[in-house]
Amino acid sequence: MKRVVISGSGLFTAPYVIDNEELVSAFNAYAEAENARNAEAIARGEQAPLALSSVAFIEKASGIRRRYVMDKEGVLDPQRLRPRLAARADDELSLQAEMAVAAARQALAAAGRQPADIDAVICAASNMQRPYPAMGIEIQHALGIEQGFAFDMNVACSSATFAIEQAANAVRSGSARAVLVVSPEICSAHLAWQDRDCHFIFGDVCTALVIECADLDPPTNPVGAGGRWEVLGTRLVTRFSNAIRNNFGFLTRSEDGDFAARDKLFRQEGRRVFKEVCPMAADHIAAHLADLSLSPAGVRRFWLHQANLSMNQLIARRLLGREATADEAPVILDEFANTASAGSVIAFHRHRDDLAAGDAGVICSFGAGYSIGSVVVRRL
Repeated sequence: MKRVVISGSGLFTAPYVIDNEELVSAFNAYAEAENARNAEAIARGEQAPLALSSVAFIEKASGIRRRYVMDKEGVLDPQRLRPRLAARADDELSLQAEMAVAAARQALAAAGRQPADIDAVICAASNMQRPYPAMGIEIQHALGIEQGFAFDMNVACSSATFAIEQAANAVRSGSARAVLVVSPEICSAHLAWQDRDCHFIFGDVCTALVIECADLDPPTNPVGAGGRWEVLGTRLVTRFSNAIRNNFGFLTRSEDGDFAARDKLFRQEGRRVFKEVCPMAADHIAAHLADLSLSPAGVRRFWLHQANLSMNQLIARRLLGREATADEAPVILDEFANTASAGSVIAFHRHRDDLAAGDAGVICSFGAGYSIGSVVVRRL
């Protein structure tokens, strides 16, 4: 079996920033208007008033301070509260493909690779903007990758780590020399911005990774400072749960229901997710490390899924038996918010340059499904 390395990464950041103050102002204007419109029903006790949001509530609940989005004006319009994204013609590059191409070109440059070096593209994200043709194939075409294959995969917030395993397996088996994994996440489009319990959670971003055979011909002029990371092992697990769900799909139009019904967007039972996922994720990582003859104490850095600060703190505490430092388990969700499958890869992209040869790290995601994916790496 061939040795596998992550040789380059890329990050596309959405063009607009929404901080918590702006978000709260827009949400509260919406809530106050709704309460005024339903004042009589509220007075009769037939309907509960919408509670207002606050910066303190958001930061205590999540640790999020701001987020990047593909459209700001639509999200902050109290009468709309959703991004305004223009439809594109079939002969134009799709929005997710545009994001992915930008991130992919960075990753290729960092790895010192050309499109001709890539044999497969996996587009792994929590939602795809269409069923077919596959986003992955469009991205492959846009990058000028004329050989190999591409496909889409969705395992919610674990899509990227699940794709890393598929890429690593393809390289190990010899069916691909190098694989590009891209995760274009436009989470703002499936977030219920009218729901106080989750209106602050998500942001938009795209990450890219080049995963290749360690024995591939030396790269030409790599620009990345992050080095090459051997993939020591990957592990995936799923367990069915309704605690995080989104019911929108192609059958929606046939069910004669409400396209705007609350269940057609992201929703979760936050406290239940916290109680169930944290121990699952910690046990998963510990068992994976043990099978590789490693211990949590021997891991230099944990790049955890960036969904909620308290979740990451608890998982790290269960692994280490103490509070983790920001150096051991870096956080990017204060800046990016939850970016679904891209979060742990952003943490890896942003916080790895300072590690030394021989240092080990864990990239781990967890989310709807439930799904958990872990990738153990060592800097070469």
